[in-house]
Amino acid sequence: MIIEDERLENLADSSTTSRGTAEDVDTDGDERRNEPAPSIIGKAIRRGRGAGNSAITVRTLLVSTLLIALIAGLGVLGWMVNSKSDEVDQLNVRAADGAHAEQVALDYAVGAADMNFQDVSGWRGRLTKGTGPELSNKLSQAASSMDQIITPLQWVSTSTPIAAKVRSVTNGIFVVDCFVSVMTKNTQAPEGIQSTATYSLTIDSGHDWVITDVGGIDSALAPK
Repeated sequence: MIIEDERLENLADSSTTSRGTAEDVDTDGDERRNEPAPSIIGKAIRRGRGAGNSAITVRTLLVSTLLIALIAGLGVLGWMVNSKSDEVDQLNVRAADGAHAEQVALDYAVGAADMNFQDVSGWRGRLTKGTGPELSNKLSQAASSMDQIITPLQWVSTSTPIAAKVRSVTNGIFVVDCFVSVMTKNTQAPEGIQSTATYSLTIDSGHDWVITDVGGIDSALAPK
């Protein structure tokens, strides 16, 4: 009987030990469920911070990309504006030069067509005004020849400008066509004859707008 009782006690102890071990295992296995609440919250916060940092990084990248694109766009726009401004400036300069060449030519044509047999020297001065040395000599010789016609015929002509137009421009050399209305009176036409004189002038803008060639002088001065 004593032996039997000892066996029963041993079995009970063994069962108790087994239960204790199982409970220990269950407790370890359920460690996360039994974990304190502050620890769980901390992990959640850390995970939230990680997600927030990732979001901030993506946002920063997007903003940086947009800023770079904006700066590049502004650079291209600035270049286009400057380029357009340069083109406009060049067009304005060409227009101003053309207008100046036309005015130079028209002023000369009016002066050359205006003459009076009582003031041949004044006409000769207007005929050579603004011309280059070579052309000036040529026109002076032509004026001397015309003097033999102007004085005997008592030639008087008055002129008014009509128009001038640039025909061509090459390396700053302007060719301008001028049209001048001329009223001519002389002994052969005392009542006067109205005509239109046409001049073709070559002007060098690179040398103080000097006139290097004049066409149409002979026809303008031909006796009417």
